[in-house]
Amino acid sequence: MKYRIQNAQGKSLKWSLCAAAALSVLSIAGGANAAEMNKLGFVVESWYTAIYDTEYMEECPEGIVIGNDEIWFNSLSPEEKEAQTEGGTLQVLDLPRRPNQYLRNSEGQDVCWHPESVIDPPMRTVHGRYSYGMNLDGNTDGSATPNTCEHGNFVTPDGSVKGVDNQLYRLMGCVYGYRSEGYLEHHANRERQDESKGIILIDVKNVEDPRNDSDVEVSFYLSESALDFDTAGKIVPYGSYKTAGVLYGDTVSGKITDGVLTTEPGDVTLPIYGNDGITDMVFKDFRIEMEINEDGTRAEGLWAGYHPVSSFWDHIQKVQHNVPVGQYSCPAMYVAAHELADGYPDPETGACTALSSAFTFDAVAGFIIESDENSDTRKLAENIVGELK
Repeated sequence: MKYRIQNAQGKSLKWSLCAAAALSVLSIAGGANAAEMNKLGFVVESWYTAIYDTEYMEECPEGIVIGNDEIWFNSLSPEEKEAQTEGGTLQVLDLPRRPNQYLRNSEGQDVCWHPESVIDPPMRTVHGRYSYGMNLDGNTDGSATPNTCEHGNFVTPDGSVKGVDNQLYRLMGCVYGYRSEGYLEHHANRERQDESKGIILIDVKNVEDPRNDSDVEVSFYLSESALDFDTAGKIVPYGSYKTAGVLYGDTVSGKITDGVLTTEPGDVTLPIYGNDGITDMVFKDFRIEMEINEDGTRAEGLWAGYHPVSSFWDHIQKVQHNVPVGQYSCPAMYVAAHELADGYPDPETGACTALSSAFTFDAVAGFIIESDENSDTRKLAENIVGELK
C-alpha cells in the first residue's frame, strides 16, 4: 500500500510529506505510567492536497484555471492596459499592478472577500476519471445518500479503490498553484518546517502491538514544540513534542493491521499554517490510512473527509494574496465550490455544504507529550494558540 503520489508516467513527484512517529515504550521525564507507555506518536512535517495530475493535463481538457490577473487585464481598454501596466513593464506579481487584480468590483473592494459582487467566467475543473482518495459515502455510483448529494465518483490510479469521493480535487486540480509543479503548498510546507508553526501531532494510544491491534485511540493536536532537525535538515527520529491542546485534541477510534493504521469516521479539526495564513481545517467523517514501516521509524498515509465549504473558504480568504501566484479567480472558485459540494445537505435548501477531500503525508518517529491543564507550559500554549488565531 503506497500513498506517495506519482504522475501518469510513474515518476515520483518528490512530495516531501514527512511526519515523525515513535513507539512510546520509554518513560518520559523519568516516570511514565502504563497508559503513557503504550503509544505511537507522529508529528506531521508536511502534507499536501491529494492532486492527481498528468504530464499533458488530460484531466483538465479545458486547460488551466483562468487567473484573477487575466480576468482583470482582459477587462481593460488598450489605453487602460497601457496606463495600468506602465507600458507593459509591470508583470503579474509586480506592484502596483498586483492589487488591481483583487480590488475590481464596482466599489473597488477585494473580490476574494466579496466573491458574490462580480461574475467571473466559470472555473475550469477536473473531468478526469482518476483521483487519490477514499470512498467516503460507501457507494460507487455517486448517487445521493442521507448525508450526500449526487456527484461524480473517481477510481484510484491503480484501480484498487472505486467510488472515490474527492470533490476538492475536482475543484482544485486544474489550479496551477496546487498542481505538482505549483508553488503554493510547497511554500506552505517550507514555512511550517522553517518556523515550526501549525505542526500537526498524531497520538495513537492503547497500543498493545504496533503491527496488529484491533482497538486503538487516535488524537490530533497542535504542537507547541519546535521541530528537531539534524545537520542535513531532516527531522530527527524520536524527538519530543509537547501538545498545545487547548483548541485541538479530537479523538477517533482505530485499528492497526499489518502495520497499517486506519480509523473510524469522526469529526476532527486540524490547524493550518502556511503562506502567511492561519486558520482551521475542519472535517466531518474524517478518517486516516497510514502505513508504518517495519522498524517504526517512518510512515506514509492519506487522510480524507468532508471539508465544509465555509472552512475551506475561510482559508482561501486568509491567503488571498496567493491569487497571482496560484492563478485562480476567487469569485469563480467560490461559485464552483458551492456547486461541487457533495456532503451534508442543508436541511432547508437541500444544497450540500461540504466538499469530499483527501490529503497525503509521510512520517518519522517521535514522542508526543500532552501538556498538563494547569502547567505553565499549557498556559504558554494558550497564549501561542491565541496569537495564531
